[in-house]
Amino acid sequence: MSADLTHIDTWLFDLDNTLYPAESGFMGQVEGRMTDFVAKVTGLPRDQAYALQKKYLAEHGLTLHGLMLNHGVDPADFHALFHDLSLDVLAHDADLLAALERLPGRRLIFTNADDKHAERVLAHLGLDHLFDDVFHIHSFGFTPKPDPLGFQRMIDAHGLDPRATSFFEDSERNLKPAFDLGMTTVLVGSGAQASTEPFVTHRTTKLAPFLGAARLKEAA
Repeated sequence: MSADLTHIDTWLFDLDNTLYPAESGFMGQVEGRMTDFVAKVTGLPRDQAYALQKKYLAEHGLTLHGLMLNHGVDPADFHALFHDLSLDVLAHDADLLAALERLPGRRLIFTNADDKHAERVLAHLGLDHLFDDVFHIHSFGFTPKPDPLGFQRMIDAHGLDPRATSFFEDSERNLKPAFDLGMTTVLVGSGAQASTEPFVTHRTTKLAPFLGAARLKEAA
């Protein structure tokens, strides 16, 4: 049965592994460079650097946040690691483009990545013209998802009504603060259907069919 989203007028999307499938392998490239960087900064062997990378992600919501707090890493140096990554594995999705175009109201990106990464990926996917703004890691003062403060800063910056906002994410834990604020939450990805968390309103393996079938508010 199609989802009833007739109460939604703001569409909030995570970027990586949400607007393109995790199966592309792109984030694997990102993670590999991140591990190399952690090893360089800490002097740890690569396997220990990877473990520390994941520890910081779990503790802070973002590996970068842990590196900033514990190792004095400059976020500009960290983000520069990814700005020359090839985007060739990310394919245009005509069905997703059409599904996004039919959504009434505002469309926003909410990402723990930086602005340049978001701009590169959206442009490569041919989706950059569809979004009103990108709320990125600099926008919310390095308080990354799932920190509720980052969500509140995003809401304040854009004057959102959480009850009329739907948030789409591939990370289950990032949906909880959105749900607690009153948003409709949608878990996206191959493992979404297995989720049993009560803070996940809807689950979909693929974003385009879900959006294409959803019931939407009629244009005024």
